[in-house]
Amino acid sequence: MEKWKWFAIISMVFAGLTSVIAKFGMKNLSSDVALGIRTLVVFIIITGNALLLNDAVTDLKQAPRSNLLFLAVSSITTSLSWIFYYRAMKEGPVSYIASIDKASIVVTLILSFLLLREPVTLKLILGAGLILAGMLVLVSKW
Repeated sequence: MEKWKWFAIISMVFAGLTSVIAKFGMKNLSSDVALGIRTLVVFIIITGNALLLNDAVTDLKQAPRSNLLFLAVSSITTSLSWIFYYRAMKEGPVSYIASIDKASIVVTLILSFLLLREPVTLKLILGAGLILAGMLVLVSKW
């Protein structure tokens, strides 16, 4: 199996752990304070990783401004996603919230086809359709 597939599987496992652990941690905190704590720890770990395991300073010096702008915009969308995710988690069941949130894959696929010109395959369309159907089942009233 290719290395990127292993990374994706490991990411999936940690992402699955994240929401359940966070739900325990935010029991007596507001969603915004809980998210702030999480984000601070993420910042420390990611910054340490970039500085210790990569040549972060050289990368930043060589990066075109457009790359930095896109990363800044991505940070804004990530922040908004996390704010609403944590607010939803504070009030509802993690199993539903995480499943609905993962339907964002459909948005990602559509944008990757349109903007990145990645190939559209029957396998991807079928998978996205099943994810979307599952999300619709979760948000329906029946």
